[in-house]
Amino acid sequence: MSTSLISIIIPVYNRVDDFRAALHSILSQSHKDIEIIVVDDGSSEDVKKEVSDKEITYIRQENRGAPAARNRGLELAKGEYVVFWDADVIGNSDMLKKMKKQLDQSVGASFVYCNYYFGSKKMPAQSFDAEKLKENNYIHTTSLIHKKDVLRWDESIKRFQDWDLWLSMVGKEKKGVWIDEYLFKASAGGTMSGWLPKCAYKKPWKFLPGIRSRVEKYEEAKNIVKRKHNLK
Repeated sequence: MSTSLISIIIPVYNRVDDFRAALHSILSQSHKDIEIIVVDDGSSEDVKKEVSDKEITYIRQENRGAPAARNRGLELAKGEYVVFWDADVIGNSDMLKKMKKQLDQSVGASFVYCNYYFGSKKMPAQSFDAEKLKENNYIHTTSLIHKKDVLRWDESIKRFQDWDLWLSMVGKEKKGVWIDEYLFKASAGGTMSGWLPKCAYKKPWKFLPGIRSRVEKYEEAKNIVKRKHNLK
């Protein structure tokens, strides 16, 4: 087995145009020792035709949500490293190369993460700090993880799934390392389409019509994760 093989797990639910762009960016990576595992989570659009002429493992399941799709892909992964690549993420061509190099050089680190663009908005991360992570998530799903350290996703969590994963890994004394570079772009209409600016969660903005219900759902979803991990 190759010691540099990266298993790329892509959960897909419709939005084939975004998936096609994400897949193109994966196939254009300068790090070529990869396996691609696509888990079609019950799409009504034809995802399979996008991978039929490529060396890609394709699995279709009934719609069960992204965490279940990621877990299914993880069961098939053969690499020493794994990345859960969201289907709306377009990576720079040297993204995986830089992530792997940083992770290999970081003794004691289990995963590596970076800054990214959400549409045209910059989304900076920060140096790894377990206590800060307990306050708010600053690590995107699309990060590179040592396969030996990765955990299964909690399929009962509907929002903040990535935050839950990183908190679970921190609970197992796993550490991350940050690359202070913008290595990918996530679609503004993708998995973060419910995103609101920080001011929307503060008074008086959080009580405005059209925002209040979204803020309440956000806060309740966040509280579910906080209760699970015994956070204040």
